Amino acid sequence: MRSELDGVTRPPTQVLDSGLGRLGRWCYDRRRMVVVLWIAGLIVLTIVAQAVTGQFSDRFGSGHSESDRVQTLLQQQFPTRAGDNGDVVFQTAQPVTSPASQAAVARVIGQLQPLPHVSAVRSPFAPGAANQISSNGHIAYAVVQFDTQTVDLPKSAAQKVVDTAQASAAPGFNVQLGGAPIDKAVQASPGASEAIGILAAIIIMLIAFGSVIAMGLPILIALFGIGAGVAIIDVISHVVTVPSFGTQLAGMIGLGVGIDYALLVVTRHRRALADGLSPRDSVALSLATSGRAVLFAGTTVVISLLGLLVMNLPFMYGLSFGAIAAVALVMIGTLTLLPAMLGFAGHAIDRLRVPTRQHRGPQRPPLSYRWSRVVQRRPWPAAIAALATLVVLIIPMFSMNLAFTDDGNGPPSLTTTQAYNLLSQGFGRGANGPLVLAAQMPGAAGRPTVERLASQLRATPGVAQVAPPAFNAADNTAVITVIPTTSPQDNATQTLVHNVRDDIAPSVTSGTGVHVLVGGVTAAAVDAANYMSGRLPWVIAGVVVVSFLLLMAVFRSLVIPLKAAVMNLLSVGAAFGVIVAVFQWGWLGSVIGVNRTGPIDPWIPLMLFTILFGLSMDYEVFLLSRIREEWRRTGENATAVADGLAKTARVITAAAAIMVCVFGSFVIGDLRVLKVFGLGLAVAVFIDATLVRMVLVPAVMELLGKANWWFPRRLDRIVPRLGVEVDVDDYEPSEPLAPVGTRGREPVPTG
Repeated sequence: MRSELDGVTRPPTQVLDSGLGRLGRWCYDRRRMVVVLWIAGLIVLTIVAQAVTGQFSDRFGSGHSESDRVQTLLQQQFPTRAGDNGDVVFQTAQPVTSPASQAAVARVIGQLQPLPHVSAVRSPFAPGAANQISSNGHIAYAVVQFDTQTVDLPKSAAQKVVDTAQASAAPGFNVQLGGAPIDKAVQASPGASEAIGILAAIIIMLIAFGSVIAMGLPILIALFGIGAGVAIIDVISHVVTVPSFGTQLAGMIGLGVGIDYALLVVTRHRRALADGLSPRDSVALSLATSGRAVLFAGTTVVISLLGLLVMNLPFMYGLSFGAIAAVALVMIGTLTLLPAMLGFAGHAIDRLRVPTRQHRGPQRPPLSYRWSRVVQRRPWPAAIAALATLVVLIIPMFSMNLAFTDDGNGPPSLTTTQAYNLLSQGFGRGANGPLVLAAQMPGAAGRPTVERLASQLRATPGVAQVAPPAFNAADNTAVITVIPTTSPQDNATQTLVHNVRDDIAPSVTSGTGVHVLVGGVTAAAVDAANYMSGRLPWVIAGVVVVSFLLLMAVFRSLVIPLKAAVMNLLSVGAAFGVIVAVFQWGWLGSVIGVNRTGPIDPWIPLMLFTILFGLSMDYEVFLLSRIREEWRRTGENATAVADGLAKTARVITAAAAIMVCVFGSFVIGDLRVLKVFGLGLAVAVFIDATLVRMVLVPAVMELLGKANWWFPRRLDRIVPRLGVEVDVDDYEPSEPLAPVGTRGREPVPTG
């Protein structure tokens, strides 16, 4: 029962004295110290990150594949060819073989040879290099051999090669560079995606809150958390492999969830203030209730991301730890820095209001309540219609082609994309990803076998060129370079790799003592894609099982977590279907700047699934916890669903809209990886907040009735209880505080 004293109400003591309630009061009372500590920590982390400089690498292999063994063999037997190489592509107005063009090419090569980490530069005019000049005579390329692999090559060394070569470009003499080492120096900018996402979040929260101060706090918390997270990613990049886009990816995730988490706490805080609580009690109550939901939600996302560690891939460790750092820090910021900032705001949190529509007249039930009743009156048609829509969106997923995309998918302005296009124009797309065959021989007697293999490869469909075999001085190893007719990301190239490994090489070398391994950048991508595709079902199964167990412990039900798992799988599957339709099939791709269709990078479904399942569980928990509270209070399933939907609709809709805008803003950037990721996340959150929450949940829960809450007694005794929300239906009188009219001048409490 509520009672009041001087217009001020107070929640139960056990709520304020809960762990998060005490944390909220502690941060409120020591708000200056908390803010100073956060600012100091952010400054220190930034200084450390700037000092160590992030070492990012787009190495996607496991270190144990056949292509990795080729690299190890080359390091041992062909030290000069053990490093990766890049291409310097020349396009000339005059024929490449003209004296002026030859002199210009020679000048570039002469400037590149003495550069750091460049072991050799093979000119298109060198003996045996005639295949480096196109048939039309106007495109040629030189091969820059580095003395180390891309993962160990300093970015400055690759950048020096780019700058030196392009400085010689002139009208009629186009110079572009490509290859894995060049990718390290030349990367597409994410553009203004973050700024656009933040602007969209500002507009949505202004509409939802109607107050500039209430709007600004979630954004401030998210930016603090992301700033600290990005600095930590720079540091951990020296310990684990972090891809070049790892920082932008972590920023995208941190920005979306960070604003959402703070939004939930601020919403509860404003409601408590409106109910008459003092700011100090309101902060404690908000952390004890919504703060617990944030803690559970953030922990769930972290647990889902930890599922990526079973992949046993170095770069997945980097992506996982980077995203975990971003999510964990925005969650910690919500639970510590936000209470301190709310202490500074006090009752002024609703000042600086923007004009909003004022509702007058008799209050009607909210739209979400009325909509839920419509669905509950016709649950079967609603459920069937929603499922049919989801199935249509999911269908493209079954044709998903998992393979690493090549440089041809980059922004047209990048030199790597232009080099790719020039090589494709002059020599075919396969010139952008040659296969490197390493043959281990029992001595000079193996040479004829290697020569026969080269001849057999020249006659193989899908092979454009085969360079003469190169033998080492000990005559125990040979190298054959094979140029496919198709691009590195093409299915036909993947088929060629398997054909050479499984059929052609064994048929030629059987019984000869010669053992052939297929490597190179393209083969390495094929190996990594096959490895990740095989692990994907295990990651999905692990995340689903852990999520099921968590929800079962929270809601004391077997049906609720099963329903949640199935619906989350449906929304994730729909997101997969959309990205396949757009990026692989090309539907509406030109609208968002997709210039070329291609496969889906195999790590994206893994990362998307773990993040989306965690985010989907967030909304499920926020909604179902309120429905369960109403069910426990009334015992009427239909009323509980309608009331729960009505009481959570505003905040969940605002949170989902913010996430959709933040994730969707990355679609307009230049990085294809972030486009795919942003679209997948935005679509999944949109579907989860509309079709799933507004249609499937009320329809299915209406059909299941009381079976929703069935939980065997034996399990109830065994399974631990994990409460997310604290029941705070009753308030107790507070100790005497300043009158309501003077709360804005309330003295700073001590503690």
